[in-house]
Amino acid sequence: MRPPYLLLDIDGVLIPFPDAEGSTPATHARHDVVPIGRSADDPVTIWLNPAHGPMLMEVIRTGMVTPVWCTSWRQDAATLIGPLLGLPPLPHVDLPRPKITTSHPNGYLWKRDYVDAWLADAPAVWIDDDFTDLDHSWAAERTARGAATLLVQPDPRAGMQAEHLAEARAWAGRLLAVRTGAPTAPSGTEAA
Repeated sequence: MRPPYLLLDIDGVLIPFPDAEGSTPATHARHDVVPIGRSADDPVTIWLNPAHGPMLMEVIRTGMVTPVWCTSWRQDAATLIGPLLGLPPLPHVDLPRPKITTSHPNGYLWKRDYVDAWLADAPAVWIDDDFTDLDHSWAAERTARGAATLLVQPDPRAGMQAEHLAEARAWAGRLLAVRTGAPTAPSGTEAA
């Protein structure tokens, strides 16, 4: 039985958006990266929290989730972002480059239809900062038809926090317990 997918966005999750003054959290370090199709003399400046790599590896090592990048960074997530955080190469959802002017052209996150097709009936926890109420309804509908789905939505100015991964891990643990018939850990504790 395959563990649920852990779909990871980058912008607004691992790379926070600057606040009104243009600042990013003090926990994040500056990096200049060169995405595919960009010249080395025109890098993209990003800010990453070095604690995110160990936090993600702690969840990945449990084997309770199958991590996959789900970001407009596409394969650059595995070649540029992951290594800066000490992550192993992870696959990515092959998202298109749509010609849109908003993240929600249909009232919901533009990635959702592609993710839905990619997941089929597989369970998933998806961490992204840009969900709408329609995305949360979609997740509830998937769950109701047997494809357990959890959306975790960090504040895009703060990015992913430890509690977001704790929520994902606890959800995956409950899902595993239901699938195997094992007892779940009491509320407030996590199974190892």
